[in-house]
Amino acid sequence: MTRKYNWKTGCDVEATLSVVGGKWKPILVCHLLDGRKRFGELRRLTPNATERMITLQLRELEADGVLSRHVYAEVPPRVEYEVTEFGRSLEPILVHMQEWGRAFKARRLAEESEAKELVEAG
Repeated sequence: MTRKYNWKTGCDVEATLSVVGGKWKPILVCHLLDGRKRFGELRRLTPNATERMITLQLRELEADGVLSRHVYAEVPPRVEYEVTEFGRSLEPILVHMQEWGRAFKARRLAEESEAKELVEAG
């Protein structure tokens, strides 16, 4: 897939987002940081993503060198994905995103709880 990004003059954040941007790529990489997984496992771990979307995102991550794909000559064919050494460099970024998301969710839940108490009080 061809991306519309100028590698010579584009913003560095834009370069990062061109590789891991989107809803499913960071989630897939997070699951694969735990170890090699088959396509079916990834599909079960991301139930809200369609098979087609998972396939497209995995292909793009593979093309960018973040993941490697291993095909075994079996019937039925077995395909496994794992994070490359280069892809592992994303781990600290994704861990920070998880921590931020956890704090954000806690904050939102506290705000909702406060709002509910105000409505009930009066």
